[in-house]
Amino acid sequence: MPTWEENLKQYDAMVAKCSRFERKGKTMPYTSANGHMFSLFNKDSEIGIRFSKEVQTKYLNELNTTLYKSYGAIMKGYILIPETLWGDEEVVVRLLNESYDYVMMLDPK
Repeated sequence: MPTWEENLKQYDAMVAKCSRFERKGKTMPYTSANGHMFSLFNKDSEIGIRFSKEVQTKYLNELNTTLYKSYGAIMKGYILIPETLWGDEEVVVRLLNESYDYVMMLDPK
């Protein structure tokens, strides 16, 4: 079973393939743009990605996943990226970029 650090390296590798943003955070790795977080890597080695309500519902069904929890709280707008999907970095990179596009349409914070 991979360690948190090994999983973080995989998250970092996927984020590195996205040229429009970079990973932030030392103890709580995340991505943000326009003042909005849109992906998060939690202490349980889980990746959550943020989408609009409609897209969130679509991906909950398509990816057979659940809402994303971090530190015991459900993160509004986020879905859990199943670990089985991590092996297909192209899909995760596409989801990260789609989420970036979504937060760039929101009012800046």
